[in-house]
Amino acid sequence: MGPLLSMGDILRAYARIYPDRVGARDLTRSMTFREWNARSCRLANALSGLGLDKGDRIGVLAYNCVEWMEIYAATAKAGLVAVPINFRLVGREIRYILENCDARALLVQDDLLAPIEEIRSDIPVESGKLVHFGASAAPVGYLSYESIIAKARDTEPEVIVGPEDTWTLMYTSGTTGAPKGAIRSHGAGALLSLVTAVELGFNRNDAALLAMPMCHANSLYFASALTHCGGGCSIYSRRSFDPEHFLRTISAGGESFTSLVPTHYVMMLGLPAAVRDGCETGRVTKLMISSAPARQDTKREIMEFFRNSGLFELYGSTEAGWVTMLHPEEQFTKLGSVGRECVASGPIKLLDDRGQEVPDGEVGELFSQTPYSFEGYWKLPEKTRESFRGTYCTVGDMARRDPDGFYYLVDRKSNMIISGGENVYPSEIEEVLASHPAVKEVAVIGLSDAKWGERVHGVAVLRDGIVTTEAELMAWCRERLAGYKRPRSIAIIPDAEMPRTATGKVQHRLLKARWTEIAAG
Repeated sequence: MGPLLSMGDILRAYARIYPDRVGARDLTRSMTFREWNARSCRLANALSGLGLDKGDRIGVLAYNCVEWMEIYAATAKAGLVAVPINFRLVGREIRYILENCDARALLVQDDLLAPIEEIRSDIPVESGKLVHFGASAAPVGYLSYESIIAKARDTEPEVIVGPEDTWTLMYTSGTTGAPKGAIRSHGAGALLSLVTAVELGFNRNDAALLAMPMCHANSLYFASALTHCGGGCSIYSRRSFDPEHFLRTISAGGESFTSLVPTHYVMMLGLPAAVRDGCETGRVTKLMISSAPARQDTKREIMEFFRNSGLFELYGSTEAGWVTMLHPEEQFTKLGSVGRECVASGPIKLLDDRGQEVPDGEVGELFSQTPYSFEGYWKLPEKTRESFRGTYCTVGDMARRDPDGFYYLVDRKSNMIISGGENVYPSEIEEVLASHPAVKEVAVIGLSDAKWGERVHGVAVLRDGIVTTEAELMAWCRERLAGYKRPRSIAIIPDAEMPRTATGKVQHRLLKARWTEIAAG
């Protein structure tokens, strides 16, 4: 039996089968499969020419752009490991990832040079392995992305890459605050792509408009799935989501699929009727809504507006890939559910603290058995062991199952906040706030927000005899946290009002109930 093919292998095949079909594009540039493959080969050979060897990690910091498609394919061809970095992170957060993964090279887009320049002297990337791309000329100390591509060979790299080799190291924050690198192999990527195609019915005539960040698992997994099918991938390369522009783009481009968070759909549905009526959505046949709960009325409006489309919903993680899928015909009979196990997966187990399965209707920790789960956490063997029970994987989510076998999430990674589709972990914000000289104790919770789903709210107790203000604490966070992680409000309370367990642990649940009631008036 032959091996599963990597994204680089699949691209080579479609460059021969469909050489003149558009395979990848963004809002300013498009490539046929032949052009995409040639540029990816050139980039792979150029990176190897810098002295990079199979298995070396390469950081990538960029907004959404078609270069991501070249980079993911090139690293697959060269046996290099892509380390996508969230463009919202600040300098110290980027430095942690580059140091933790021992990055040997860094590809950075011109608009994101500032945070790199702040940390340039502290990161492990050697001189001559900083690569710049974008509209402006490469600054001093950086190689030009286009120049190294132009000088390299367009032949396939002479590197043997197998399904067991690592393709990406995806950093996902944890409840301890420090990001963890999830190791994802080529074989896992291929299997996930094929399962995605089966679940959503993708084929070579499909095309996706991807608006979620290409540094996230969501867009990477769907991009890989469409590529494996011979479909096209369009990258929505605006710096932020513009609902009217996005709607007009998918209307004009003719893409059949997109994946968005509820916030994006709400923004589009809130556009004036004249704008919505002027856009043709009939060619959109598949929609994904994920990363946050969606209201029933929102789902109905989506399905009415995208009249020819089925609405899918999924639950998954960077580590496990897709775990469950809710199909269009199940949206209103199983409202609130994230569906049932994806095809080719084993039965989910919901376990109690003793490792025993709980009966239907009761809450347990969700363990999935997928053929494409991650290999473990980079440099964290103990965390890896905690994530597996045999062949079953968990990321700490709690869920219950109904008698029909549908799953309902109860809590997302303990107290995790989901704001605009981004995962925000309270412990990370709490660490920053607790480092302020005036703060004695702090807790961070998520409060309901009409636009973003949830917003970050802090509750702080000050040290005796020290005074500070909400504005000062907000400024402290502004310098140390990415924008989407920063608290939108911070309450300062007396020590006696901080709810704690008998062992002194802060009870986030009670804080959330209190401030939810306050917000409701």
